[in-house]
Amino acid sequence: MAVETRRHFLKTTGVLSIGFSLLGVSCLQRTEKEGGNTFPFHPVDDSQINAWLQVLSDGRVKILSGKMELGQGIKTAIVQVAAEELNTSMHLIDIHIAETDVTPNEGYTVGSMSIETSAMAVRNAAASAREILVRMAAERFIVPENSLTLKDLIITGDNVRISIGDLLEGKQVQGKVTTPATILAKTERKIVGQPVPRKDIENMVVGKQHFIHDLRFEGMVHARIIRPPSYTAELLSMDNTDYSANGLLKLVWIGNFLGVISEEEYQAIHLARAIGKVANWKVGDALPTGQGMEEHILSLPSEPDPAVEKGLGKNGINGANIIHEASYFKPYLMHAANGPSCSLAIFQNGKLTIWSHSQGIHPLRSAISQLVEIPESDIHIIGVPGSACYGHNGADDVAAEAALLAINYPGRHVRLQWMREEEHGWEPYGTAMRMALKAGVDQKGKIQGWDFNLWSDVHGTRPFGSAENLLPARYLGKGYQRPVNGFKGGAPRNAEPYYEIQNMRMQTHFFKGPLRRSALRALGAYANVFAIESFMDELALKAGIKPMEFRTNHLKDPRAIRCLERLEDKINKIQKGDHEGLGHAFARYKNSSSYCAVAVWVLVDRKSGAIHLKKMWAVVDSGEIINPDGLKNQIEGGMIQSASWALKEEVKFDQKHIISLDWITYPILRYNEIPEIEVELIEQSDQPPLGAGEASQGPATAAIVNAIYDATQVRIRQLPIQRQLLLA
Repeated sequence: MAVETRRHFLKTTGVLSIGFSLLGVSCLQRTEKEGGNTFPFHPVDDSQINAWLQVLSDGRVKILSGKMELGQGIKTAIVQVAAEELNTSMHLIDIHIAETDVTPNEGYTVGSMSIETSAMAVRNAAASAREILVRMAAERFIVPENSLTLKDLIITGDNVRISIGDLLEGKQVQGKVTTPATILAKTERKIVGQPVPRKDIENMVVGKQHFIHDLRFEGMVHARIIRPPSYTAELLSMDNTDYSANGLLKLVWIGNFLGVISEEEYQAIHLARAIGKVANWKVGDALPTGQGMEEHILSLPSEPDPAVEKGLGKNGINGANIIHEASYFKPYLMHAANGPSCSLAIFQNGKLTIWSHSQGIHPLRSAISQLVEIPESDIHIIGVPGSACYGHNGADDVAAEAALLAINYPGRHVRLQWMREEEHGWEPYGTAMRMALKAGVDQKGKIQGWDFNLWSDVHGTRPFGSAENLLPARYLGKGYQRPVNGFKGGAPRNAEPYYEIQNMRMQTHFFKGPLRRSALRALGAYANVFAIESFMDELALKAGIKPMEFRTNHLKDPRAIRCLERLEDKINKIQKGDHEGLGHAFARYKNSSSYCAVAVWVLVDRKSGAIHLKKMWAVVDSGEIINPDGLKNQIEGGMIQSASWALKEEVKFDQKHIISLDWITYPILRYNEIPEIEVELIEQSDQPPLGAGEASQGPATAAIVNAIYDATQVRIRQLPIQRQLLLA
């Protein structure tokens, strides 16, 4: 993959470069020389930079974003934002994402924050660029600024017509972004808000190079890892067989880390299998079996975080007219990426270049630097989209493994792709969780007290610049152990209900579970919303109030109420048949992002217990909408994935290791099981845009469970939903 260097970029064009920082001073470093794997880049101050925008004199614009394209359509949306503020056709704008020392360090692409942060930074940068360019032209021609207009990178006015290139005269103009006087998206709004198709979809459909799996380099070699039989296995010995006749170029053996390199991928696969059969391992610690995961969680030592309390806390339940309590459970879930994790790396002249689909290339570089003991300045990472994954799957691990292999086989590109059983068996999963709720309802049907306890492992063990959370680190014999650090804030996400409850208490209890775990789409919000919205239905039933009315009675936010009311309009005329049910649920993601109300229509087969999803609805308020098509895709995809989690998915294991290693032992929702989906977007162009990629996860599962109850009078509190419960 050719990488355009900034020196060449600046030599061949006049450039207006504007750095926008939310944190302070930003700077743009230029390349010193060009070359395939020579390292022409100098580090930028990553902690300061939030976005960059470059306007070229040849009539094109290049945007640099540190966010990774995960299939959420962020590249298209950011180009829309820039095009609007530059009053420029989108075809004149390119975007370059996620490359260390080239794009801004925007940390991880997580938390549904790309539009809220990166796109808005680009908006301000583009609007500021427009103002600066017009000002430059006004000063040159001695005319009022308000007499000039920038359109398609040409400035015109009375007796004035000049291209950006001619205005810049081949020079680079830099300026710090200030608060723009005018945001065209708030006044003109020609491009923002339009359902612009994603260009990358065409590449996927016709099979053009798009995913990291598609990358090929001349002279590239292939690799595979020989996996141990368990998390804590120890390699005792290997035989001395010479495998060179089978295509082995090199066996990389470091501690308990084993990898093979060969000319052909097929050779690498067979070599890994053959050597794996003769490797002698000590299995290590056994995984817990013989009891349910919910019971196991409760048996583990736990560390409680300080409780969050309001009013009388749980004491507000005392004396309530109705007191109800229930517990809910979510198992370990996989990311189960369609394309197994993949990375390419080359080590040449002391410099390491890595191609990765990591969601955070800058922190990954820091972690790999620590792992391989090479300075960050000698490591360059280029982000390339992977095939499906919202959350921390094996992308960082495979990049670290490719780096280790490349260092031990310098001078050629090393391509490492995991196999399906590796992706399923070694990725970090979304952790199991248990939620226990108790509440009291007064005679008027209002919740007077609420108590929520949740048990969870940490939800984020990404390599935040530390090697210990990279999978190969634990096998190198360098003292790295099973990772113990992680992001604790993900567990209580949405655990505080968005409803108006005067007396409330919430507490998180952290345990260290048996399986590798990290961030999965929505983190703790998925399970917490599932529990809260199931419990709200149960409280409504006991209070004799319709579930929709019970919710709106506990809401003051008019945007939340509007979502529920519009949802009710969609389903109140549905004529349910025998064994059919309607259920709904609501949440505001993170209690600060998108509002999402979901309804589900189900049919339950009383003979088999099978659940047929007939239709799903969602009403969503994400503030200002940049691309309605992209936003709908996010909501629809979240609903489908959530339904798959609810109905089918659960990571299973025996005493040695994971046994859910393929699509039979870890089934997901199939195309023929996907229901009709209808999504309504509430446009709020006067409000800031809100992230929506994880908004529908929790409400969708809760709505399914509530619909099943409506159809069967069976209350589901443990996922995935078991047919046996419905048959009973």
